[in-house]
Amino acid sequence: MDDYLLKQEENMIQLLERLVNIDSGSLDVIQVNQLGNVLHQLFAELDLQVTLDKQVEVGDHLIIRSKHSFQPSILILTHMDTVFEKGTVKQRPFHRDAYRAYGPGVIDMKASLVSIYFVLKTLKKFNRESLHEIELLITTDEEIGSVHSRELIEKHAANKKYCLVLEPARKNGAIVSARRGKGNFTLEVKGKAAHSGIEPERGRSAIEELAYKIIELHDITDEEEGINVNVGLIEGGTSANTISDHAVAQVDVRFRTQEQAVEIEQKLTEIMSNTEVDGTKINFEGEINRPPMEKNEQTEKLLRIIKQVGDELQIFIKDTETGGASDASFPSALGVPTVDGLGPIGGNPHRKDEYLELSSFIPRTLLLLHIIEELIKRKKTKS
Repeated sequence: MDDYLLKQEENMIQLLERLVNIDSGSLDVIQVNQLGNVLHQLFAELDLQVTLDKQVEVGDHLIIRSKHSFQPSILILTHMDTVFEKGTVKQRPFHRDAYRAYGPGVIDMKASLVSIYFVLKTLKKFNRESLHEIELLITTDEEIGSVHSRELIEKHAANKKYCLVLEPARKNGAIVSARRGKGNFTLEVKGKAAHSGIEPERGRSAIEELAYKIIELHDITDEEEGINVNVGLIEGGTSANTISDHAVAQVDVRFRTQEQAVEIEQKLTEIMSNTEVDGTKINFEGEINRPPMEKNEQTEKLLRIIKQVGDELQIFIKDTETGGASDASFPSALGVPTVDGLGPIGGNPHRKDEYLELSSFIPRTLLLLHIIEELIKRKKTKS
C-alpha cells in the first residue's frame, strides 16, 4: 500500500488545486454545496455510500462510509468550509513553489480532505478490512462554531471507539492532544443620552458602565490555569459630546476544563447582577458553545499508539495543547478517545499567506493510513 500511495503525490496536488480553487466560505451555501458535490462524486466513485445531511443556512454535510460497514469504530472528522469571502480564489488562486502550496483554505483544511480521500482510495484498492471500520464526516460550518453540525457530530461519535480529527498539524509537526473550550457572549448596556456640556447630570453613560464591566471580565483571566476572557469588540455612543445611551461588547471566553466552565459562568452571572452606573441596564446573552478537549487517560492511550506508528514510519510525533477551538471537542466531551491535528503540516491559516508544506503531504497521509490500520488490528486482537 505504501508504494502505491508514495506514487500519488502529483495526483494529490492536482486534486488539492481543484478543491482550493472552489470558494467555500461558511455562509456561501451555493459554493459550499458546489464543493460538496465534487466531494460527493469523488467518494461515490470509490463505491462508498455518501449520505447528505441537508441544511438551509449552511451547506449540506456529508456522511461517508463503506456500503458494507456495520457499526464502524473510527470516526474521522473534517470540514469543507473556510473563512474566506466569495471571490477570494479569483484574487489569489492555488499556486505553489518548490516547497509550499498556497491558496484559501489550503491547509485549513482542504489538504486534509485530499489526504483522507487518498487513504480511503488506497484501502479500497487493496481491499482492506479497515475501510469498513471508518465513518467520515465532512461538515460545512466548523469555521462559524458548528452550530448546525454539533448534534450530527455528537450523534455519529456516540458509539465510536476512536475519533481522528484532521485539522492541520502545527507548524512544528505536533499533533493536538488538548484544546480549550470556548464561549461567546454579547454584553449590551443601555443608559440615558444627554448633552455632555449642557446637562451632563441627566445622562447615564452606557460606555462608562461597559468600561467597568470590561475590567471585571478581564480580571477573570488566569493564564496559568488556561482561562482567558477577552472583550474583543466594542461599540457605542453617537458623538463625543453626547453621553452614550447604548454600548455593546463581544466577549470571547476560553478555558481548559469543564469545571472551569461552570466557575466562569457563575462569575459572569455575578458580574452582570449589578451596575456601577446608576440608571444603566444590562443585557448579557451567549453560551459556552464548545466544551474543552481534555487530555485524559483515554487520549494518552491513543497518543501512544499514534506515536508508535509514527516511530515505525520515522515520523517522530510530539503532541501539544492549543487554545484554538475545533470539532474535536464534541467527541472528546462524550468520552470518545480523540486526537486532533492529524492533517498535513502547514501554517498561517485564515491569512493571505496560508500554506501547506508539500514535504508533509505524503508522510502525513501515510501516517493516517497506518494509524487506521493499527487501530483496527488492535480491535481484532482484542475481539
